Amino acid sequence: MHEKFIARQPILDTRLQVFAYELLFRGGPQNSFQPFANAASSVIADSITLFDLDMLTGHARAFVNVDEMALRLGAPRLLPADRIVVEILETVRPTQEVLGVCRELRSAGYQLALDDFVDSPEIAPLVEFASFLKIDFQMFDARARSALARKYTDNNIRLLAEKVETESEFREARDLGFSYFQGYFFCKPSMVETREIPGNKAIQLQLLAAVAAPELRFEIIEKLLKQEPSLRYRLLRYLNSPILGLRSEVRSVRHAIVLLGENEFRRWASIFAIISMSAGKSPELIRTALTRAFFCEEFAAAAGVREKSASLFLMGLLSVTDALLDKAMREVLNTLPIIQEVEIALCGGTNRFRDVFELVLALERAEWIRLSDIAARIGCDEGKIPDSYLSALLRATAIGA
Repeated sequence: MHEKFIARQPILDTRLQVFAYELLFRGGPQNSFQPFANAASSVIADSITLFDLDMLTGHARAFVNVDEMALRLGAPRLLPADRIVVEILETVRPTQEVLGVCRELRSAGYQLALDDFVDSPEIAPLVEFASFLKIDFQMFDARARSALARKYTDNNIRLLAEKVETESEFREARDLGFSYFQGYFFCKPSMVETREIPGNKAIQLQLLAAVAAPELRFEIIEKLLKQEPSLRYRLLRYLNSPILGLRSEVRSVRHAIVLLGENEFRRWASIFAIISMSAGKSPELIRTALTRAFFCEEFAAAAGVREKSASLFLMGLLSVTDALLDKAMREVLNTLPIIQEVEIALCGGTNRFRDVFELVLALERAEWIRLSDIAARIGCDEGKIPDSYLSALLRATAIGA
């Protein structure tokens, strides 16, 4: 049996809350370089049998790609209408059979989206059944984007801007009347040259530095937590939760370190410092950081750096701090006592840590050929990637950031 790969990409609303995830599929290592006929149907079947749709998307909807074959087979009906959006690929032509299937899906309560939408007379019959038009923001210039928005925002169709890579593109799309946004703009800092770190975030950053230091100093950590009581409350509440199953109640920082051990305390204090720093940002940013952290940690052994798993965890967690603080990554890392390998990796250098980071980035973006190349460069078993990623996703979701 071949390994199954599923990537998910968040779709955010105007408040930067998750509205849905697009699920992207690859059949396994043997399918890295060529598509196969039933890919669209397979992602639907795998969402039911191999993967837990609730685990993949939580309470959000799933945008599921379908080609003409999947439509003709009735594959979308394998999933409930209130959980998915049927995303019709740009290769689908509006034949009478296709239009009939779309009509039946709409009547059954399914919402349809047109992927990589290009306004043309040929595609017009499909627009009649669409609830969403996905517009590639990199495909059109500003004038063309504006024209599409003017034409379709008043037609009871919601516009979704995809491949939105900067905050300025997000603002442009929002101002044009787009309702949803897909891309990694929420993972990037804005106005990095002018922002000052707010006081509470500065304290949280200092705490992150304290728990990343070679030696834990109780008095410094306790002093910082006293200045940030909400963080202290959240941390101690989590440490006392049934999830960790500690035998006695955690009453203080010193007590937590004794019960957990230094490494585990560093992990949880780092996580909650990052979560507290995320105020005003998309919750998906923290989910991304946690998933990266757990993936990088779990993949340490496969990458041949098992003894540095804690540093790889920290690398994943820190990978969004530039966006959290709206500062250049190098400027953020200069304030933290992290090992050089992490700094090199997060600042775009070349080393084994960077290879692991590039691996999770390729997986997030469903860049399957690139993922295979990186796995080969590391010398790891590509078949282990799906399980490691899904495990990381589960652990990140369990924290409930």
